[in-house]
Amino acid sequence: MKKILIIRFSSIGDIVLASPVFRCLKNQLPNTEIHFCTKTQFKAVTEHSPYIDAFHYFDNNWESLLQQLKAQQFDCIIDLHHNIRSNQIKKALGIPSHTIKKLTVEKFLLTSFKLNVMPNRHITQRSLDTVAPLGVKDDGLGLDYFIAAPDEVKLNDIPTSHHLGYIAMVIGANHQTKKMPIEKWQQLCHAIQHPIMLLGGKAEVAEAMQIASIDPIKIYNACGKFSLNESASLIQQSRLVISHDTGLQYVACAFQKPVIAIWGGTSPKLAVEPYYGSAVNASKKKYVNFVLNLWCQPCSKYGRANCPLGHFNCMKKQPIEAIAAKAMEMLK
Repeated sequence: MKKILIIRFSSIGDIVLASPVFRCLKNQLPNTEIHFCTKTQFKAVTEHSPYIDAFHYFDNNWESLLQQLKAQQFDCIIDLHHNIRSNQIKKALGIPSHTIKKLTVEKFLLTSFKLNVMPNRHITQRSLDTVAPLGVKDDGLGLDYFIAAPDEVKLNDIPTSHHLGYIAMVIGANHQTKKMPIEKWQQLCHAIQHPIMLLGGKAEVAEAMQIASIDPIKIYNACGKFSLNESASLIQQSRLVISHDTGLQYVACAFQKPVIAIWGGTSPKLAVEPYYGSAVNASKKKYVNFVLNLWCQPCSKYGRANCPLGHFNCMKKQPIEAIAAKAMEMLK
């Protein structure tokens, strides 16, 4: 029995985008035990995956984590993060490893000088390239996300007005330059004649209250009311997902949901747009990017606290009527 350690410390979206690696390794390498090392705060993202045999969590327990990993006597490391911590693990274990091409220089040139030398290779494909030396191939089935039965949201847990279908709007993001302003969300909700559910964490509760206030019947504020996996369940039950560049956007892709992706400080040019897999029926690969392609986009590979130029045009000038029209068209 071989043992393989996969490392990806963060974040929700990046772990979901790497999910085909777990599946392809497990399905294509018989008698292989798959271990995953990530941060404790992202436990929910993969804890129900049938392709992972054991977990190792990092939470200010560096020395004990290293001892735990050494004791496993792994045969190989797959480093999908490629940072200081993952490099320390590789050095400490001293075993063969395969590391993702992070494209740090290419991303720096794109975000700092707008020189686009990025290869036409999605981050999920590059994650799969990392395990190609082991004889593992992309099965084309796209992303995975698994929810346990207790986390499946029942109809009785949401308003009756939304039982026949709703649009999920993911209004959260870790960085402000990835978030559309409240007034733009209000305009979008007003323009869409369909039940809407706002999704986000506790940090988005106040913003969601302002958005929902324009029509509390049509718009259900679910922000802060559900766990990550429960929010994923609500994504799974939605008819369409409108989202910033954030984790739940990729969860929607894992469930083959049509997606409207709204881009601000980041950009699809960073090779992180919605991903469905080459073997998925073409009719299910329904996503639209709304990105203005301003000269200053993308300004960061992660997002920033504020627009570096002060105008925030990438989000303030989003074409709300066009987004609403596309949403209604996709619903049909």
